[in-house]
Amino acid sequence: MDRKQHIAIFTTASLPWMTGTAVNPLFRAAYLAKDGERKVTLVIPWLSLKDQKLVYPNNTAFGSPSEQESFIRQWLEERTAFISGFAIRFYPGKFAVDKRSILPVGDISEIIPDEEADIAVLEEPEHLTWFHHGKRWKTKFRLVIGIIHTNYLEYVKREKNGQFQAFLLKYVNSWVVSIYCHKVIRLSAATQYYPRSIICNVHGVNPKFLEIGKERFEQQHSSNHQAFTKGAYYIGKMIWNKGYGELLQLLNNHQKELAGLEIDLYGNGEDSDQVKEAANKLKLTVRVHPGRDHADPLFHDYKVFLNPSTTDVVCTTTAEALAMGKIVVCANHPSNDFFKQFPNCRIYDDDNGFVEATCKALSEEPVPLTDAQRYELSWEAATERFLKVSELNQVFATEREKNSSKEFASVSLNLWKSMEDTSAYFHYLALGFETTRRAFGAIPGSLQPDEEQRKELGLATSSKHSL
Repeated sequence: MDRKQHIAIFTTASLPWMTGTAVNPLFRAAYLAKDGERKVTLVIPWLSLKDQKLVYPNNTAFGSPSEQESFIRQWLEERTAFISGFAIRFYPGKFAVDKRSILPVGDISEIIPDEEADIAVLEEPEHLTWFHHGKRWKTKFRLVIGIIHTNYLEYVKREKNGQFQAFLLKYVNSWVVSIYCHKVIRLSAATQYYPRSIICNVHGVNPKFLEIGKERFEQQHSSNHQAFTKGAYYIGKMIWNKGYGELLQLLNNHQKELAGLEIDLYGNGEDSDQVKEAANKLKLTVRVHPGRDHADPLFHDYKVFLNPSTTDVVCTTTAEALAMGKIVVCANHPSNDFFKQFPNCRIYDDDNGFVEATCKALSEEPVPLTDAQRYELSWEAATERFLKVSELNQVFATEREKNSSKEFASVSLNLWKSMEDTSAYFHYLALGFETTRRAFGAIPGSLQPDEEQRKELGLATSSKHSL
């Protein structure tokens, strides 16, 4: 009874890929483990050298999982200033070039021993379970919490035959999340709706950004020195659907009203050349630069962060800009609801509103954040929100069912459970054959790890799975 509660956090990416599903679960693991009250394991994908070259920046590559773990821990400790007490384990993954995503190989729930299988947190549960073939998550773990990070439907709608693809994806996502998760947390209302879900931003910002904001505030008030000497900028992966399309369209349509505006764009991505070409056609001064770490001193002097993106769920760079004390101009969109509480967040409804908000932001000074507002952006506050909405200390759903005192309720629960079990078994059967896996969109050969992956990760030889 005195055994510590074990939380296993599974995610779809890992450093040095600087994407939200690599960074945010890492901070979540660190802050959940910080007080020592629970045992925490972060479970992340291990890629072959071939895939590492496709995913990781600056030709970064690791010869072993332990080498990558050392890199991750050093990166984290440089930002949190405390030594984290959580474990890191790796599951075999493969990079899907067409989806620009890492997908699990084999039954990744096996990474956690049965005796430690208390609580699983699935970061992007739909992504982790689309092609899952193995033990059912709800059977393996007493409580499974899914955290919805990505607005997949919005991305798919922008592709060829997007509306039809989004229609199918909506039902596939609902199906796998319902059969594998007890509880679902949506970071914002910008995500797909799921039954039994709650909306709560359970993410915080890297503590470095809060430190930068504090330094700027002190600098601004301890001398006559101007805290922000540069104007407007935007940072993000340089692909059209990450805000660049909306931003360049707004700038193009309102060049006359925004005459004199200078803006710097920072990012790397598949559409970099097209973005540069579009920027060069404008009469406004729009400079395009390679991507940099948002905490780089280069960004400290900018006063205004322009972010018209509507594909985000909760934009990490917007939170970081607010933490650094900047004014943020962003669209009136569900993904930005959390940020409306901060005085430096300027929301616009239409093109004219964007022009007005941008001009006003450039002419004003940011309002200093209060201690309470800084705390709201922190990972400490995000962890408190997560513990509250996930109800980790509550009686688990399976135990509530056993103690049901009403016969009708018991029959209803059993009927629902029977239907869900049937649905889960159908998914298990369908994803057990290479042909149907390929039809669903899985990577060829992803049903089981290959021998190289097994050797690198120290996994047992291939065996059959049971539901």
